[in-house]
Amino acid sequence: MPSRDPGWVRDMHVAHYLQSWSTQGERPLVVAGGKGSWFWDTDGKRYLDFQSQLVNLSLGHQHPAIVAAIKAQADKLCYIGPSMGSDVRSELAALMHEITPGDLTSTFFTTGGAAANETAVRLARHYTGRHKIIARYRSYHGATGGALSLTGDPRHHLTRADMPGVVRMLDPYAYRPPTGHKNPADCPVCQGGPHLEEILMYEDPASVAAVILESVVGTNGLIVPPDGYMRSIRETCDKHGILLICDEVMSGFGRTGKWFACEHWEVTPDILTGAKGINSGYVPLGTMTVSEPIAKWLGSRGFPGGLTYAGHPLACASGVAAIRCMREENTLENATAMGEIMRDELETLAGRHPSIGDIRGLGLFNAIELVKNRDTREPLVPFAAKGEAAAPMRAMMKFAMDAGLYLSYFSNVIRLTPPLNITRDDLMTGLEILDRTLELADLEYSDTGS
Repeated sequence: MPSRDPGWVRDMHVAHYLQSWSTQGERPLVVAGGKGSWFWDTDGKRYLDFQSQLVNLSLGHQHPAIVAAIKAQADKLCYIGPSMGSDVRSELAALMHEITPGDLTSTFFTTGGAAANETAVRLARHYTGRHKIIARYRSYHGATGGALSLTGDPRHHLTRADMPGVVRMLDPYAYRPPTGHKNPADCPVCQGGPHLEEILMYEDPASVAAVILESVVGTNGLIVPPDGYMRSIRETCDKHGILLICDEVMSGFGRTGKWFACEHWEVTPDILTGAKGINSGYVPLGTMTVSEPIAKWLGSRGFPGGLTYAGHPLACASGVAAIRCMREENTLENATAMGEIMRDELETLAGRHPSIGDIRGLGLFNAIELVKNRDTREPLVPFAAKGEAAAPMRAMMKFAMDAGLYLSYFSNVIRLTPPLNITRDDLMTGLEILDRTLELADLEYSDTGS
């Protein structure tokens, strides 16, 4: 048996493992274990996970109830095909019906968010008989062919993301209204419906099957829509017989303090997709939940999708355990309370760090946007900065990691998404390290801008 020492792990990682969205050859940090909001490397150094890894470890590392559920299901039945009955699969489907809003009723289980979004778009086209899909620029819907075509994130430039029929719309970016208005209330894009109506005027609404959007933008800057935006989009879709697909892969399952972010604005989509936090990422699992009219329609038309591992018993067992835990441990309430504390503390940090231009978020789905000048709002680094242009952000990530805080960023935005069950003490520990980290951002600040 080959050696499993950290050097061997790094060597094999470099020699034989293809790391996602990366130039190959970088030697990784080797992680030995984790518990709660912390993980540690093979030298025993501990890191506070302020990102929940890929915003999926909502109940933290190694939650005992989820681990026990996976072990128990492995002893009972590791796999059975999607068309056969499974107690944990049926229980998870019933739980999804309970926690999703409005008339959402039936769920298809996938292996992750990309597959959920791919299936949602295919179903929307099947159901409406139309082919166009409207998606936003600041979005990430997954790395598979169709999902990447829907994605506006710059990564879609790296490969052929050319599924036909995708039309783009602008984002309700209240800190930087895309129309140039200073007040988001005057911006038709930030209002939602007026911008969508103009696009439909050009595209022909009778050709549009669905609008897909992240209820709260995740990877691409964590953008919370202004009040009224989601309702306006919903009403415009209803007016033209267009389905609304809400991608809650990142924002769902308690991340914003509600089961799903769309509930903050009392909006129910026709199709809702999820993944990540449904089981804290312990086993690959995604969801696509449809409204009652669509579910009834599929009773005679057939469902156009399937996966060998759809509704995998080990994944479903972990999902059932996670939802039960979130209910029993008041996880959504903790996410709301800790999120309010976080944003209050960030406002205090803004008083000390002029580089903080904007603070935004809901629950424990938060971000700070860094600027070179608050008056001009010039970004600390350019959009999608790479190489030397991104050096200030990379320096901050390294400083924080060296201090024991795991952070991530996109462009000039630092995302702050710790586990939903984080304690107040751990939250304050992370914010104290963030305070010191932001001193590096302040070095880039200028009272007059560039």
